[in-house]
Amino acid sequence: MAGVTVGKRAEISFTVAAVDTAEALGSGDLPVLATPRAIAWVEAASCAAVGDVLDSDQTTVGTHVEIDHLLPSWVGAVVIADAMVAEVSGRRLRFQVRLMDAEQRVLLAGSVVRAIVNRDKFV
Repeated sequence: MAGVTVGKRAEISFTVAAVDTAEALGSGDLPVLATPRAIAWVEAASCAAVGDVLDSDQTTVGTHVEIDHLLPSWVGAVVIADAMVAEVSGRRLRFQVRLMDAEQRVLLAGSVVRAIVNRDKFV
């Protein structure tokens, strides 16, 4: 846990596929990136931001998500999920998250809170 510091970040690139759409996931009926998938992608970036500094018996679990989905993304679009550690409070980590398109337009923005847990004791 000592290695998790404010400012630590990660970016992950994704290509929107038909299975990622609101239509496919049932969160709407349009063939655009579904909010639940976008949240999963920024959570993946949050995990990546701290995964290399946690002890081998530790992982993080999501506890709170607060986002604004601002712009649509269509099938075939490349998007970048970005997460930065904004606050460390004991085992609680708050990340500032964004999803951006190739033109650096912010498609989604907000925060994700994750808690550090012992992976063996959590299950």
